[in-house]
Amino acid sequence: MAGTVQTVFKRYEKKYMLTEVQYKQLLDVIDEHMKVDEYGKHTICNIYFDTDDYRLIRTSIEKPLYKEKLRLRSYGIPGLDSKVFLEIKKKFDGVVYKRRITFPLSTAYSYIDGNTDISVKNEQIRREIDYFMDYYHPTPKMYIAYDRIAYFCEDDKDFRITFDSNIRFRKDELLLERGDHGEKLLADDMHLMELKIAGAIPLWLVSALSEYKIYPTSFSKYGTIYKKLLTKGEIKIC
Repeated sequence: MAGTVQTVFKRYEKKYMLTEVQYKQLLDVIDEHMKVDEYGKHTICNIYFDTDDYRLIRTSIEKPLYKEKLRLRSYGIPGLDSKVFLEIKKKFDGVVYKRRITFPLSTAYSYIDGNTDISVKNEQIRREIDYFMDYYHPTPKMYIAYDRIAYFCEDDKDFRITFDSNIRFRKDELLLERGDHGEKLLADDMHLMELKIAGAIPLWLVSALSEYKIYPTSFSKYGTIYKKLLTKGEIKIC
């Protein structure tokens, strides 16, 4: 994606599950206060990493004070020369911290495979990811893609709203360049909304959420998929 690449994030994230009716109602309000970002509707593709016994997602589901995860992300289906992001995401006491480094997909694969000679622009973030890799020895465990549309507020650069739909996943073909196909996680008329904020939610949005009976929810894409596959016996914990 074009534009300035942000590599460090610190914010609160609140999630809501919307029906199609609630989605359309809320968009009418949001359109009065915010704008769709420059990318419009786009597809985000991710490879999630975990230990052999799924330690990271099992810990996350328990809702500890601190948790962390690692994923490889692309915007759209990448080629081996396309820019991708390796992200480490931590949550402590409700605050989300995300750091990421970027390089071509082929270089990302080389780094993940253990090539420590690769240089990046931000060595501090690289050291954090190096430590994560050395500590957990994670491997690719899940592919997750979804279609996203994001809104931003011109008066508050730290406030964004994203809507994710058509969430799909697969636990094989764990390569970003293999396409964005997968099994659907939610019904076609469901939308996951995330508020990404540094402070308080604007009053106009609080009012709209109350009017349309839209309430916060605890929802993790990877966590929901993990529990679904575990129930079906498609994931086994040694």
